[in-house]
Amino acid sequence: MKTNMEVAPKVVSQQEWLRARTELLAKEKELTRQWDELRRQRRELPWVKVENNYAFDGPSGKVTLADLFEGRSQLIVQHFMFGPSWKEGCVGCSFKADHVDAALQHMEHHDVKFAAVSRAPISEIEKFKKRMGWRFKWVSSSGNDFNFDYHVSFPKDDIAAGKAYYNYAMRDVGGEEGPGNSVFYKDTAGNVFHTYSTYGRGDETLAAAYMYLDLTPKGRNETGPGYNLTDWVRHHDRYEEPARTDSPCACEKHQP
Repeated sequence: MKTNMEVAPKVVSQQEWLRARTELLAKEKELTRQWDELRRQRRELPWVKVENNYAFDGPSGKVTLADLFEGRSQLIVQHFMFGPSWKEGCVGCSFKADHVDAALQHMEHHDVKFAAVSRAPISEIEKFKKRMGWRFKWVSSSGNDFNFDYHVSFPKDDIAAGKAYYNYAMRDVGGEEGPGNSVFYKDTAGNVFHTYSTYGRGDETLAAAYMYLDLTPKGRNETGPGYNLTDWVRHHDRYEEPARTDSPCACEKHQP
């Protein structure tokens, strides 16, 4: 698979470059309008009332799904791949989570709360969170079915069969966990509603580093063997170490 830099760039005059750039700008503006329309349709999706007020393990004890809103009416949950027996979180989920803390101050002043949820014990979550230096809320769903209900953890029989319901279809799975984000709304009466979920590559725009890379000549430059983020992304405290092959994370299996 060729990368962008394996092909010699076409060098032209400023006038020719401006003409090509103007043509691309028209396509970019059309895509922006399409995104605006898609976002409008997303906001108009019907809601589902959440009947199970899930109880999670937090660093200070039990918290419910309703508690995670912390006074806001909207909640974004990152389904963070961190299995019950893992000692650290998924590399890809960590890459996305690295972008959260800077945005928190803005979201929390705009009626939105953020929380990560994983099946790992809260003790392991707290150790990894401290290591990574993150501040966002992170709770454990080890004592409830939240992950299974939102189809980001897979039953043992499905894992053995190699197929599970993920991203709204039966798909090949390479492990016990899958990434995603879900959105919830809480009304003034305290009722909680599920409004949206996205999986696989559906939330990669939340990783701003990707959006910056997409502006560059080499782009994402993911040249193998996975042809995705597993080719180069590391936990941010491990970029000076050799690539690891023993991680339970299976990001490359959840790209649809």
